[in-house]
Amino acid sequence: MKDYPIPTKLQQLGTDIQRDELAYHRRRVAVTKSFTFDAAHHLHAYDGKCTSLHGHTYRVVITVSGFVNDIGIVLDFGDLKRIYKEEIEDRLDHRYLNEVLPHMNTTAENMIVWMWERLDAALGGQTDPQQAIRLEELTLYETPTSSATLKRAWMESE
Repeated sequence: MKDYPIPTKLQQLGTDIQRDELAYHRRRVAVTKSFTFDAAHHLHAYDGKCTSLHGHTYRVVITVSGFVNDIGIVLDFGDLKRIYKEEIEDRLDHRYLNEVLPHMNTTAENMIVWMWERLDAALGGQTDPQQAIRLEELTLYETPTSSATLKRAWMESE
């Protein structure tokens, strides 16, 4: 049987590790967080059951990248959660999407571009410019098996 010793003391900042050692590298790293919201919608000019009002539990997967700060963090997951909540969840959760989004057919393909624009602008305005934090990839699941994805290269190539 392998021995897994219990630490006898916690590492102390300033004694066991110095502040200038907290950032191990200066590389671009991606971090990803997932969120869900519930909303209703229907599609126009569509020949299928989605022309009727119906709802989904949407899942949004956000990947951002940047350079770590002086303590080794690209973007605190709590800050990413706050940005998502302010820009997406507060506007869409438990809402009728056809009413709250700009005039568009509320397809996952249209909605994800709107989400990208909001998140990308918020990240640029609320993060440290030295870290060069940027939105890299966004996936919107309409069902557990159906999703739309956007990548930075696709948004920049247009």
